[in-house]
Amino acid sequence: MIILKAENISKQYRLGLIGTGTISHDLNRWWHRIRGKEDPYLKIGEVNDRSSKGKSAYAWALKDINFEVQQGEVLGIIGKNGAGKSTLLKILSRVTSPTTGEIKTRGRIASLLEVGTGFHPELTGRENMYLNGAILGMTKAEIKAKEQEIIEFSGCERYVDTPTKRYSSGMRVRLAFAVAAFLEPDILVIDEVLAVGDAEFQKKAIGKMQDISKGDGRTVLFVSHNMAAVKSLCARAIVLENGTSVFEGGTDEAVSFYLNLGNTKGSETLRYFNEEDFEKQSFLIESVGLKGEHKNYNDPLTREDDLIINLTLIKHTLEELVVVFRFKDDEGNIMFVTNSDDAQMNLKKEGKQLVTMHLPNFFFNEGNFSVDIMITNGKKQLFFEPDSVQFTMLQETKELGGWMGRSPGFLKPIFKWDVK
Repeated sequence: MIILKAENISKQYRLGLIGTGTISHDLNRWWHRIRGKEDPYLKIGEVNDRSSKGKSAYAWALKDINFEVQQGEVLGIIGKNGAGKSTLLKILSRVTSPTTGEIKTRGRIASLLEVGTGFHPELTGRENMYLNGAILGMTKAEIKAKEQEIIEFSGCERYVDTPTKRYSSGMRVRLAFAVAAFLEPDILVIDEVLAVGDAEFQKKAIGKMQDISKGDGRTVLFVSHNMAAVKSLCARAIVLENGTSVFEGGTDEAVSFYLNLGNTKGSETLRYFNEEDFEKQSFLIESVGLKGEHKNYNDPLTREDDLIINLTLIKHTLEELVVVFRFKDDEGNIMFVTNSDDAQMNLKKEGKQLVTMHLPNFFFNEGNFSVDIMITNGKKQLFFEPDSVQFTMLQETKELGGWMGRSPGFLKPIFKWDVK
């Protein structure tokens, strides 16, 4: 059953001023409205690109957003800062109204939009629980039945009768989340508030959201810049950019799309360096590249390919150097680090030399990866370049009827097995 539907949602703001602007603009809008015509200022708004200066005083924070959410579904909404995520959630929560479009919902919505939203600083934690519950449409008896569960989940029992103005931001988030989660809304809307909480509470909160969606069949809309949390919690995600929806689909695909937004390097498997980057060094890196051992640079890579990294190094002295490669997943987490010193490679001689590292086939899982390059003399770092090489691994071809899904994890090696 569809529990929430957004149809052509757009939100326009006038920049630099509070309200709609001048009296002449208001009269113009009124004159068009009584004649049954469209608001004339809807035609002159510009795309919501915060990094560039526009010509119009009107900007579209959101433009023509359409999606549906099923009951019990957890939908992730991701995008860069200023993409329109919080504006969309405020419209869904009825905090603000859309300029155009319509939101259709079934049931009660609870929102966690900002740290401490809806909490009165002079009231105690317990009093704010009842205030928030009343705002969400709960009776005093319903709140009282959940009171102890809320307090225990928040972990703020010692301070529950203390005014919330004395709470830290993390304590306010804990209590606010507990109230919203335990008062049984049909739709729970959560903006980037869990980032304020500590790791233990984030894990606890994600577990609670999974219970809400799977166990209780309620719907969650989740905005976060923590891609690991989005992947673990959401089955589907929407990517926003400059106020428009640019991708909607499975979480893994949405996260990959988001991480590649604005990535000017793309899948750059061959990189050349400038001599200016090594002005104060006794060496320079001419180029670095990753490819299949029997392929050309930028050819598609599958798990069946043996991989090599070629680094062309030019040395002006006899100083011994160590080449370090850091392999990272598409979220920037370091998977492993390898270096030439561990392989007992001697890099003392002068002149131009090609340093090659081999990677076996069936080592990486399918996905997007990047490699940082570091040069040291064994004592200190002399050069560092993050994301020097970026590459995508594709799944090898499977026979018809074989498993076509993606296994979890970023490495998928094939080991030797025996049976006796």
